[in-house]
Formats: sequence, structure tokens, C-alpha cells
Amino acid sequence: MTFDFSLSPRVTEWRDAIRTFIDDVVIPREQDIFARGLDDTARRELQKAGKDAGLWAPQLPAELGGGGFSFDEAAILLEEAGRSPLGPLALNCAAPDEGNLHTLNLYASPAQRPKYLEPLANGDVRSCFAMTEPPPGAGSDPAAMLTTAVKTSGGWTLSGDKHLITGADGAAFSIVMAMARDGSEELGATMFLVDADNPGYTVGEHIRTIDTLSPGGHCVVTLSDAFVDEESVLGVVGDGFRQAQARLAPARMTHCMRWLGAARRAHEIALERSVSRSVFGAPLAQHGMAQQMIADNEIEIAASRALLWQVSWQVAQGSKSTEESSRAKVFISEATSRIVDRCVQLCGGLGTSEELVVGRIYADIRAFRIYDGASETHRMSIAKRAARRASPTA
Repeated sequence: MTFDFSLSPRVTEWRDAIRTFIDDVVIPREQDIFARGLDDTARRELQKAGKDAGLWAPQLPAELGGGGFSFDEAAILLEEAGRSPLGPLALNCAAPDEGNLHTLNLYASPAQRPKYLEPLANGDVRSCFAMTEPPPGAGSDPAAMLTTAVKTSGGWTLSGDKHLITGADGAAFSIVMAMARDGSEELGATMFLVDADNPGYTVGEHIRTIDTLSPGGHCVVTLSDAFVDEESVLGVVGDGFRQAQARLAPARMTHCMRWLGAARRAHEIALERSVSRSVFGAPLAQHGMAQQMIADNEIEIAASRALLWQVSWQVAQGSKSTEESSRAKVFISEATSRIVDRCVQLCGGLGTSEELVVGRIYADIRAFRIYDGASETHRMSIAKRAARRASPTA
């Protein structure tokens, strides 16, 4: 068996170029955008800069205008993009569009590709993914889904309530998950493409969350007898949960890529302050308690990257990697949260501010332990799989 962690010249070239782009183009714009809010004007400015730099969508196939890198190669590049909270948006590899691009590339029909996939890949529009519902609907348990799609003449009628739908305000379309039914026959979970101007599709209030760097916010969405035609089914009727699984494993890992970059940025800032700031007669980095936090950050960054690369390689080889991505998502989401928390502490009072960016990363990264499967849900799944392997009757 051979373990080869060497990078190709092209990956190295793009990695270094993205690092320079983030440092020289994106980071200087952070404070202005934090102050005025991340809207679609800012998104277009950032994405124009990303295109002009020739670094557009490294994770996308070349035929869609992207970098054409394999999934394990993208792990290196999206980590670099994630060093700024605005970097993934600038390079069109931010959630939820990145996950929707992957889903559409897998399942969009020939008629759907030019209408939905290509404009999204080009950055002409934004999208959202409407699955999560208010209690008692689907959240960590997707089987609890209450949104329905009833078969009618020429199409489907969708009804239900969604909430915490990232990017919904201003999105051109949504991928909506609903339980399909034809008369009394239950057909199962199904994905539908719903245009934002559909009369039965309404984007309501923004739910005020601790993270603020998603264009279009996290919104309430209501479907009231929203009619869509047969061509609006994405993939296969009744196959929605399987399709979602094909989306979720890569999406979990791209979240890990981006947030590892953000945690690394926070660590860079905290480390610089630790060596330049003197307290009690010596640089902070020479005090034992600070040294422990610095060392723990170094260890967890390295461990997170090793696990990320392993699972990304498995995905690139065609593995479903469901259990592996669950393990990685739990570990990396919790490790990066600990890293950033230590960085806040090392930076002191300014660590809580947006001035050092560490405070902004701290607020944004907390939700990572909940979306795309809460840590507790993943642990339950991992434990059940382990118990089945240990069972003599398995």
C-alpha cells in the first residue's frame, strides 16, 4: 500500500494563487463588507474579482467553467478559500450553491441544465435548498418531513412550511424536498425545482441567527399549493432521500474544507498576537497556558486535515463514504470550534470583535455542529453501525 500526499504542480499553482488572492483581494474588503452587510452587490463584486483572477469554482468540472479538480484536490483549494469568510463566496464554492451545483450536476435533466445548473455555475444567480422544517417537521430526522407534493394534472402541487433556509431571500430558485403522493399512494421523498416567482412560493421573515455571512439570510419559506410541472422533478420521484445522501457526503466534506481554512486563519491571527504582545513581562507565546492552547491548535489542525484528506480521497475514488464522512464531520466541526474558541481567548478582548475577524469566525462556525447533521445524529448513526458490526447475528 502506498500513501502519497504529494501535490501536482497544477494543484500547487492554484493553491498558491488562491492564497495570494485571499490575502491581497478578499481580506482587504472584509471590514467594509462586515460593516455594510453581505448583500448581492457585495457578492457580485467578490465573484467578479474571483473570475478576473482565473480561480473560479475549483470544485466544478471544466465544462461548467470550473477548475476541473478532483474532490481530493479540491480539499486543498477550498481550505485556502476558507481562510476568509468571504473567500468561498468569491470563488463560487460556498454553501448552499456549492451543494446545489453538485446535486444538479448529478441529477438535472438535459432541459434543466441550461435553466438552472449553468446560470448557477456561472454565478449569474443564487439558489437555496429547502428541506428543514419547523417542529415537528424534518430536521435531524428527515423522515419527519411534513411538506407534501400531490400529483395533479400536468404536474404537482406543493404545500408546507420550511425554515432556516439559507440564501432564500434573493435566490432565483430552490431545490425543495417534499413527500410525494399520487392519490392514496405514497411515493416517497422527492426533490423539486421551484422558481422564486412561483405564486405559491413565499419567502418570509429572516430568522435572526448568530452567523450573518450568508447572502439572503436564513429564512422562513411557505409553499401554498405551489404548482410545478413534470419537468420540475429533479431526479426520480420517490428517490429524494437517496439523492440527498449523494449530496450530503460531499457537502459535509466541503464544509469541513472551508471551515478548516477559517480555523487556520483564526490561528494565524492568534499566533501573531501571541508572539507580538507582551504580558507580565514576556511575550504571550512564552507563557505555559498560552503554549498549551497554541500546541493544541497545531495538533487539531493537522489531525483535521489528515482526516479530511483521507475521506476526500475516498469520495474521489467513488466511495459513498457515508460513515467516513459522518466521522469526519463530527471531528472536524468540533475540532475547528475548539481551535477558534482558543483563538478568541488568546486574542483577549479584541478576539470577540470583528476587527480581528476571529470574533466573526467564532460566531459563524458554531452552527457547523448542527447543519448537515448535528453531531449527536452522526454519533447515533456511527454507534449503530459499529454495534451491527460487533453483533454475532449481523
